[in-house]
Amino acid sequence: MHKYVYNARDIAAYFKWFSVPSHLEVSYMQFFFSIGAPVIAAPLLKDFEEFKKAVYRELYYLWANGFEDERSDISAMSGPDAMALICDEECINLENYMKLVTLHLMCTKNLPYVNVNFAGLTLRLGIRCDFGVYEDNVRKVVEGLDLVSRDKFGKVFDLSLGVPDELLRISLSDDFRKQIMGSRDFRKALREEQEEKMRALKEESLKEFGSMRPEDNMPERKKARKGRTAGEKANRSTTSRSQPKGTPLEERRHKEG
Repeated sequence: MHKYVYNARDIAAYFKWFSVPSHLEVSYMQFFFSIGAPVIAAPLLKDFEEFKKAVYRELYYLWANGFEDERSDISAMSGPDAMALICDEECINLENYMKLVTLHLMCTKNLPYVNVNFAGLTLRLGIRCDFGVYEDNVRKVVEGLDLVSRDKFGKVFDLSLGVPDELLRISLSDDFRKQIMGSRDFRKALREEQEEKMRALKEESLKEFGSMRPEDNMPERKKARKGRTAGEKANRSTTSRSQPKGTPLEERRHKEG
């Protein structure tokens, strides 16, 4: 069976669905572009800048059509006139959903599988075809995306026997995983790259501001006045002589008559 290759819309939808931060989008694009033909359609591999422009165009299209995150309607990913390439037309939402799951498995080497309950997925994806047709489409999409289904005990589950009402472990096939990943861990490499950038910024900041003394940045404090004015001294002397301490002035006047 022919294996599916991804286009710019699929990559853009992955960014939206999994809320990839905007400052990391180009790094993710470089990762997918570096994998090449096993994943990305050949016309997009001629030039990285053209690939990047195509993904950004699709990001705008998805945003304009209300596809913003995992709570969005999955049908907005493909549009009203889209044609399913793996599944039947009535199960195009299943195809879109599984493409997003597969892309996520590609980006997370330490995530061996995801749990999916296909029997309960029809309501969430808005699929209304006959359940027998749906079961056949589940088998098609798992094979077309080079995935493997296993039961909760880790044994390979043959989807041609039907879809059980329980969680199945969906993972990349071993050959496909080795082909696209090898020994590299994209997210780990990306995290190390970000840490290195922060370390470089910190060192640059220390060089720029580390030689400054703390007191150079402190605002100038107002100095207290030294001594009293002549008027304050005279008033203090008069008050002290005319009103002894402890005796209110009005009481003293009353006693003196």
